[in-house]
Amino acid sequence: MSKPDVCCGPIDTRFGRRELLRAGLTGFTGLTLSQLYRERARAARSAAPQTAVILIWLRGGASHLETFDPKPDAPIEFRGPYSPIDTNVPGIRISELLPRLSKIADKYALLRSVAHNAGGHPAGSLRVLGGDPASADKPKPIYPDWMSIAHHLRGDATRALPNYVAINPVDRYDSFQIAGPGYLGPAYEPFKVTGNPNNPNFEVPNMGLTDKRQVQRLRDRMTLKSNFDRLNADIDQSGLMQAVGKYEAQAINLLTSPSARVAFDLNRESDSVRDRYGRNQWGQQCLMARRLVEAGVEIVATEFDGPLCSRVANWDDHAVNHHIFEAISHRAPYFDQAVSALIEDIYQRGLDRRVLVIVTGEFGRTPRISYVASSGGGVASRPKGTKQPGRDHWPRANSMLFAGGGINTGQVIGATDARGEDPVDRRVAPQDFLATIYRHLGIDFRHTALSNFAGRPIPILSQGEAIPELKGGG
Repeated sequence: MSKPDVCCGPIDTRFGRRELLRAGLTGFTGLTLSQLYRERARAARSAAPQTAVILIWLRGGASHLETFDPKPDAPIEFRGPYSPIDTNVPGIRISELLPRLSKIADKYALLRSVAHNAGGHPAGSLRVLGGDPASADKPKPIYPDWMSIAHHLRGDATRALPNYVAINPVDRYDSFQIAGPGYLGPAYEPFKVTGNPNNPNFEVPNMGLTDKRQVQRLRDRMTLKSNFDRLNADIDQSGLMQAVGKYEAQAINLLTSPSARVAFDLNRESDSVRDRYGRNQWGQQCLMARRLVEAGVEIVATEFDGPLCSRVANWDDHAVNHHIFEAISHRAPYFDQAVSALIEDIYQRGLDRRVLVIVTGEFGRTPRISYVASSGGGVASRPKGTKQPGRDHWPRANSMLFAGGGINTGQVIGATDARGEDPVDRRVAPQDFLATIYRHLGIDFRHTALSNFAGRPIPILSQGEAIPELKGGG
């Protein structure tokens, strides 16, 4: 199937597929339907504001009670050992484990009332990242995530830097694929950066050739190859030719652009800046994200997991995996330092209106503490067979952090009950979260549809409204 097309106008359900095909054949002002969609997409891109989003994804789901929604007065079977502390905004309190973030609460907003009914890691991730309505887990996404959609609508293969970069990609949970382009096809996957940016020998390969003769030979070969590929692209029915074409365009730009190598090179930052973010994987991922959006990348997704998370390398703090209170205290200093440094940097460098920073996972954790035997000893986990506390999956309540993006900061939106079990004020659905991102990126989420592999236009969002409290003032 050829390139998925975009329709940025209202969706009229009165016209069936046959009528649309007939219209495409007879033409709108001399354009086929496919060409019309492409022209609308180009117009949407040209009118889009120069905005960007950095997503920090907490794979496995962080406990809202031990981070942004503490419940110190809850009964003992719900209350954890950590106390809330005041922030620099009167009335806003967060966990004592986050002292750095407590000092800059005027620079972010907390949303404490996100709820849905997808309780598995795959289903919860697909719901939050792409609005998939299914509550059951599935092996891979059908619907594209918001990052792929934004990449499709705002991407430009001629750019020196990719439009969408994933640093430690948000892509899998065990054998499940939790994010991806779905029916848009592989052309809209991110440029992936893997490995630990804190390692002394870390580098992003295949960037910035310095020999001008090599650059010219490469361009000559690409020009010749494109002439051969044009015929194949005309008859391609799988979408793979388009994907190959976009990947090759991206590759040639990265190989021949000195600015691309510079943007990814953390060694160009001072030691003091690198130290401020934290000399660890999460800190350096956030620093790279800031460098990329400053250089013009519009979508950066980065996942906080791995050894800094404790024994099982994620935020899935079942008692069988972790002693939750030891695990959260182990990872909190790295999290607190990296996220607070990123937020401060966004403001100090004048990026706070253009760049929206979001911190979230797929859901929160059960307010009632469970006690189960550990499956194995290690960092933040007692020896195998030892009973230890944990919290399980809880999609009924989750907290999110938003910073920058020109939003109204220094506020808390929504509230959960005294135990942290359910929203009691301003319940927000994942679709509202997605609408808020699209609003920031200048994407008309109410009237934009993308064609799936069968040629059927699918709205990028079937329901949901952008959160008005986050809009900001002009």
